Amino acid sequence: MSLDPSAAKYLIKAKIKVDGTVDRSDVIGAIFGQTEGLIGEELDLRDLQKSTRIGRIEVEIRHNQGKSEGELTLTSALEKVETALIAAGIESVDRIGPCKAEIKVEKVEDIRISRRKRVVERAKEILAEMIKQSREEMPDLVEEIRQSVQVEEIIYYGPDRLPAGPNIEKSDAIIVVEGRNDVINLLKHGIKNAIAVEGTSISQTIIDLCNEKIATAFVDGDRGGELVLRELLQVADIDFVARAPPTREVEELPYKLIMKALKNKVPAEQYKEGLGLKKEERKKKESKLGEYEKIFEEIRGKHLAVFLNDKKEEIKRIETGKIVEEIPKEKPSIIIFDGVVTQRLVDSAYENNVKTIVATARGEVAKIPRSIKIITEKQAE
Repeated sequence: MSLDPSAAKYLIKAKIKVDGTVDRSDVIGAIFGQTEGLIGEELDLRDLQKSTRIGRIEVEIRHNQGKSEGELTLTSALEKVETALIAAGIESVDRIGPCKAEIKVEKVEDIRISRRKRVVERAKEILAEMIKQSREEMPDLVEEIRQSVQVEEIIYYGPDRLPAGPNIEKSDAIIVVEGRNDVINLLKHGIKNAIAVEGTSISQTIIDLCNEKIATAFVDGDRGGELVLRELLQVADIDFVARAPPTREVEELPYKLIMKALKNKVPAEQYKEGLGLKKEERKKKESKLGEYEKIFEEIRGKHLAVFLNDKKEEIKRIETGKIVEEIPKEKPSIIIFDGVVTQRLVDSAYENNVKTIVATARGEVAKIPRSIKIITEKQAE
């Protein structure tokens, strides 16, 4: 019987040098013969082999110019001390056949450590593969869940049932895109006030929304996007224009490019001139903005506000985000800005005796004091 490899604990490795030509069987015979009784009956190599406590003596011999040399290996299931004694016994062999010989033990290797190292290395490989697979599969899972939620969030607005984000009705500003997938991609990145035109024929639903709210057209960076944009600019009251990078589509843009495109939006009138379209008649808006039209056009799209005194003289120009905090300091009589009137702004204006607010549109303002006049492009007060 031979030693079960899984039961082996140690591997004895030795070098063999013989002053003469010998064969493998000569080496094995010399080892058995010269170690018999040398290290005790309990460590007799033949008995140990029969009881499968050691393995077969493996010998490789090479001959060169009348001499022999080679390697010997022997596996052991014994403990350290017994294995060391066997190794020393093998090393004591000094003759093989009629020839002088030398056997030198090079190493006694702990097979369990080697096996453990192999297990650890293989475990690392398996873990790396698992991590790689997990990284590949997890985003797909997250994306699948996210998309299912986004689809659930989509509403169908108006009699035309146009795909839109859930905030399309209550938001003061809207983003007009080309198709349903554009709405889904914007939802994916937290933008819930988009609505799709679904074709180049602009519906009355879109026209009405653009009349009521601040509208930004956000279209693809290709020829199709330009065609949709031209139609929108001719039939709807678009305030700003944003475009995807050249040849890119809104539905495929990552968050960073979406935000960059929206941040770099330009006033619609400026875009019309670039497209060679006839400038839109603004008589209706002029009738609403009246004497403040010139100042309003100066700050359009610049995120600025202008404070005037009761003589309609300019006091200060500030960023629109600082209007509320600057009102108590400057005490303006008139505020003109390109933005949406909010309840917070109205309350601050009332507390500081502001008489007139001129803006793009009015948001959800529940209470407007009689002492304040609000003039907007989008809503006649």
